[in-house]
Amino acid sequence: MRQSLATATYLAAFLAAALPSAAEPQPVEARSDYASVCKAISKAVSSASGVHWPGLDPLYSKDVGHWATSSSAQSACSVEPGTAEDVGTILQILAKNKTPFAVKGAGHTTNPGFSSTPGVQIAMYRFSEVNYDPDNNVAEVGAGLIWDDVYAALEPYAVNVVGGRVSGVGVAGFTLGGGYSWKTNQFGLTVDNLSGFELVLPNGTITSVTQESNPDLFWGLKGGFNNFGIVTKFNLTTHAQTEVWGGLITITEDQLDKVNEATVKFSQTVTDPKAQVLPTYNHLLGQPGVSLLLFYDYPAPPEGIFDEYLAIPYFTKDIKTRTFLDLVKSAPANVTGGQRAIFHTVSLLEYTDNIMAAVLNETKFWGERLSWQSGTFISYDVEPFLPTIFAHGAEDSTAYPPSRATGLLPLNIYYAWVADLADSDMQEAARASAAQLTQVALAEGQDISDAPLYSNYAIFDTPIERVYGANLPKLKALKAQYDPENIMGLAGGWKF
Repeated sequence: MRQSLATATYLAAFLAAALPSAAEPQPVEARSDYASVCKAISKAVSSASGVHWPGLDPLYSKDVGHWATSSSAQSACSVEPGTAEDVGTILQILAKNKTPFAVKGAGHTTNPGFSSTPGVQIAMYRFSEVNYDPDNNVAEVGAGLIWDDVYAALEPYAVNVVGGRVSGVGVAGFTLGGGYSWKTNQFGLTVDNLSGFELVLPNGTITSVTQESNPDLFWGLKGGFNNFGIVTKFNLTTHAQTEVWGGLITITEDQLDKVNEATVKFSQTVTDPKAQVLPTYNHLLGQPGVSLLLFYDYPAPPEGIFDEYLAIPYFTKDIKTRTFLDLVKSAPANVTGGQRAIFHTVSLLEYTDNIMAAVLNETKFWGERLSWQSGTFISYDVEPFLPTIFAHGAEDSTAYPPSRATGLLPLNIYYAWVADLADSDMQEAARASAAQLTQVALAEGQDISDAPLYSNYAIFDTPIERVYGANLPKLKALKAQYDPENIMGLAGGWKF
């Protein structure tokens, strides 16, 4: 997931005490070649916005900081626009001066430079409203929010949206990349549940993008990230929401074969779209274990669905009927923040005995070796969605996925470590592990050699063709149409 479903409860206290807290940028001087641009922005924007400078300003530290410290950079300044008009003004100044910049929602990417820059850091925190329209079943959601805020705002109305699965994940990057949710089996990806965007085009123009107003741009934004401008608001379809059932179970090494067996049976036999599981295989403190999240989208599940999991002896168990937001917060997913990190991924067609054995083997293999490279947390998220998840959208209705003929199951590899000298070794290990798991799947007949990879998990040097497939030429043409000067090319991320 965009943020791994991290650790067992009994390890959270250890991590909080033993590992460095979220690193704050050290005071630096603004680069002179970008400082003048920062000053120009400061003079041009309205009082609704703010410009912050390196040094002792805590808002600057917040703006440039990321969940993974390896994704942060020292910017010449940070800007928190408060209106779409100010976003347009900022883009025009950046374009005029050809200044590198970054756009950050919540800052949960692990790819360095995707939402950070030595130039001007744009932080979207002030776009923080949630407005619910019950007549049209739409929630207008600001681009600076995390999903926790959205769920909390909608809870009084007994409705919800298709969003992130754990606490702290941002709305913007998650949505613009696709979005796998607890509700995906029922309603598809987040991009399948969008009815519109407020977008500031690279030339500074503010536009409302819908299927009716701009069908090509509407298509491109659903998976195309920041290639076409800066999104300030999302219009998300709402769905009725009751209390839910589920939570976190932690399981120790001696029971992991049973977790494997239960996961294979669940993925191959359970067809109830309200039921989901998310076993995360972790290597921490010298041994493997599993943090298992169970979810049922109703106050109680039918008998039998989760029996195999519930029969496994556990270390801790927090399963109950609760609000959706409480379930999202039930895993200590933020406890590994403040370290260096990388994600990578494999797209699978099914979870089999061989695949689950390989996941456990990779957890042990890399957990033992990478601990010598300051590795603190080696993790594999197993995500057994229904094979019909892509059927909730029409073929060619979104930039991602490039094909809806076959549902793909993203497996997320997540490594965390302390020493910056270990960056390249940890990243290379993630690539090697993904390659090994791919070979295991191919050997048992899963046709995934060219399967699209989920962009919110894929490591930064993944060929962009592996994300967008046959949609890439259309996306490049769309990019040339709406950003002929390549202004958005001054920002990081997946670029067409």
